[in-house]
Amino acid sequence: MQTQVLIIGAGVTGTGLARDLALRGVSCIVVEKRDINAGASGGNHGLLHSGARYIVSDPAAARECHRENRLLKSAAPHCIEQTGGIFAAVAGDDEQYAADFPGRCRQCGIPVRALDLEEARQMEPGLSRGLIAAFEVDDAAIDPFKLSLDNIAHARQQGCRLLRYSRVTGFDVTNSRIRHTKVLDELTDQTRHIEADVVVNAAGAWAGIIAGLAGAQIRMHYSKGSLLVTQSRIARRVVNRLRMPTDGDILVPGGTVSILGTSSCRVDSPDKIYPEIPEIDTIIDEGAAMIPELATTRYIRAYCGVRPLPAGNRKKDENPDDRSVSRGYELIEHDRQPEEIENLITITGGKLTTYRLMAEKTADRVCRRLGIREPCRTRSAPLPDTVDARWTEPGLAPDTWLRKSTTNDVLLCECEMVPESIVTEIVENIHAQEGRPDLRAIGLRSRIGKGPCQGTFCSQRLAAFLYDQGHLENREGIEELRAFLRERWRGQQPLLWNRSLAQAELLEAMHCGLFSIEL
Repeated sequence: MQTQVLIIGAGVTGTGLARDLALRGVSCIVVEKRDINAGASGGNHGLLHSGARYIVSDPAAARECHRENRLLKSAAPHCIEQTGGIFAAVAGDDEQYAADFPGRCRQCGIPVRALDLEEARQMEPGLSRGLIAAFEVDDAAIDPFKLSLDNIAHARQQGCRLLRYSRVTGFDVTNSRIRHTKVLDELTDQTRHIEADVVVNAAGAWAGIIAGLAGAQIRMHYSKGSLLVTQSRIARRVVNRLRMPTDGDILVPGGTVSILGTSSCRVDSPDKIYPEIPEIDTIIDEGAAMIPELATTRYIRAYCGVRPLPAGNRKKDENPDDRSVSRGYELIEHDRQPEEIENLITITGGKLTTYRLMAEKTADRVCRRLGIREPCRTRSAPLPDTVDARWTEPGLAPDTWLRKSTTNDVLLCECEMVPESIVTEIVENIHAQEGRPDLRAIGLRSRIGKGPCQGTFCSQRLAAFLYDQGHLENREGIEELRAFLRERWRGQQPLLWNRSLAQAELLEAMHCGLFSIEL
């Protein structure tokens, strides 16, 4: 296989880069060892930052976030709920930080408005009675899955190719240049050799591992962050704790739910991570100080992601507070490094909010190497609202199903009201992307498994439907169920109390009893 640019990683940066390059007429292939947003791009708050969170710890990142916030609201409004945001301080918080907050925001060009305490409580009735200060900023909520799926769909319309479940296993390097990239197809167990003029390493937390396969050196810190999903939506706006960033200080609307987080815990590897009970307890305790209802609400899932933090020149044995590490991105041209890999570029770090800027700057470097002078178009060209991504939106499937005149469109997921017709459409799209439909891929592209039952009922209905349609055979369905439910269980296990415990016992009785599935 040959292409001008090979992009490794199909997170939001990789898919954004593919779209940027495709709009400039550059042919590219994206390879991903799992599926869209398998790393940090799928394990975050879904917060479109105003930048106010970083006004003290990283003013440069704060300015970048605000500029991109405004640009994305114009270019991709269908991916964004313009909720607005509140920064709220409660009794015991640093009053000097609160007093300095508006001035520091203005220094970074971030709009901010002081709120009377009663006005703040009218805007968000759930705020603590111990509120001492509040400010309004232009935070928003963004759907990271819809964002990446729309980016890659638009890139594919321009000729880009996506290879899912395709893991890079090595590089053929001759005379300081990558001649071929070896890619293992995890579904067929066959190895492809891809020849590209430029290879871009957009593997996020795995960027150092990928670079190492080419003999390059990137030192990374891995900072795990865990988050909790509430059963219902707690607040209309993004609510931030008005203090230096720490655990459990952001609540973000996620359609019909809210997402509370996050934590910061150094880990040794980005591969084996899971939410832990002490993290969950801390996040809830800290969040409840800001919004008391969070102490008693039901949580249906916990999940986590790994922040890719370039280590820079810090010594290996140093253990800094990862919240103090810059949230800026790092763009590395390896021909300028001691190992001198001429056609390898790495882009890592950054934020979901700044993904488009990261893609633009990387595409500029790639085009310069290819002798292409086409300008970036993603600053002005709207991101299309594609069919591939539409079913990730909460509430869309129920509205569509209820408006249909036919009664033959059976619901597969009752929590989120996802019918057979939507699953059929998603399966067709997956086939069109050279992929294989499975429970996890369908769940990523829809609301299946994301409701209160967390796949207890819909997983087996979906597997049965895929059998009926000829997409599964023999024992494939049992293995698909096990993989799907194992992922759901990883998020349920730290939350087993009260109603969640009863729900988990029902799931165990059904799936272990009926199908002999041990998670």
